[in-house]
Amino acid sequence: MSELHKFIFEGLPVRGMLVRLTDAWQDILARRAANSETGAYPAPVRQLLGEMAAAGVLMQGNIKFNGALVLQIFGDGPVKLGVVEVQPDFSLRATCTQVGDVAEDASLSQMVNVNNQGRCAITLDPQDRLPGQQPYQGVVPLFGDQGEKLENISEVLEHYMLQSEQLDTVLVLAADDKVAAGLLIQRLPIEGEGNLAGKADSVEREAVLGQSEDFSRIAILTKSLKREELLTLDAETILHRLYWEEPLARFEPFIGETGPRFACRCSRERVGNMIRSLGTEEVESIIAERGQVDVGCDFCGAEYQFDPVDAAGLFTGLVPDPSGGSVH
Repeated sequence: MSELHKFIFEGLPVRGMLVRLTDAWQDILARRAANSETGAYPAPVRQLLGEMAAAGVLMQGNIKFNGALVLQIFGDGPVKLGVVEVQPDFSLRATCTQVGDVAEDASLSQMVNVNNQGRCAITLDPQDRLPGQQPYQGVVPLFGDQGEKLENISEVLEHYMLQSEQLDTVLVLAADDKVAAGLLIQRLPIEGEGNLAGKADSVEREAVLGQSEDFSRIAILTKSLKREELLTLDAETILHRLYWEEPLARFEPFIGETGPRFACRCSRERVGNMIRSLGTEEVESIIAERGQVDVGCDFCGAEYQFDPVDAAGLFTGLVPDPSGGSVH
């Protein structure tokens, strides 16, 4: 089953997480492959979306946010949009919108950032919004400080987290048609962290952070992890190989009902609200042309049909009754 592991390095200003998406990721790919209109994702798109899915779970686990974390990548290439949504309970869904051919060896820039116009957006949408409250969104480009195109989504997200949290982060991601996995290491803020209690005082702790020796050493170990290792080795083996000399303290992993898993939030009510937003004239035009309104969910493949009576009920407040009548 898919799993998320959290850990800290005792006495050091460093924390980490490791995620392995197996059944959850395979479910996402299987639903896409079963879509007769789109078919399966090409290999480079699978890798991109899988790495985004792993990163989304790591980011949600990192911030402990009571709401949806939505990771998006969009630009001017054949992959117009990639979306991953992770809920606080680590249920997730993901999809890509592809409008052109993608070569088997296509890079990130060739898929999304042809003319350096690509962007990555991270949106935090609170579960219980206050009146007038809007989701928070941060956006970063798909290029570096010198305008150079970035070819790894991990580099883009490291840049985002440095900007948004002012914390150094190392992110290693990998995905194929069976597993989407990621390892995140982040330097903690010095003050107020329990695992720094062994340090003498705040001045000394600030000095340790300034030198960054502990984080730099652990970052080097983390970056030595190869793609093949991340995809094929279990969590126990990965953590032992990388950090066997470090004071690693692990927490109870999130697996099964508490771990990452596929779940879609689409419903007939949500689709109905979307159709209503089109307006009466547009909906009537669609029905005149096609006889009914058909909507398919890009995330899970569910299909919803609204015949003329159903569509009219969206605007009149009358909902068709299974027995044939209508109820308010």
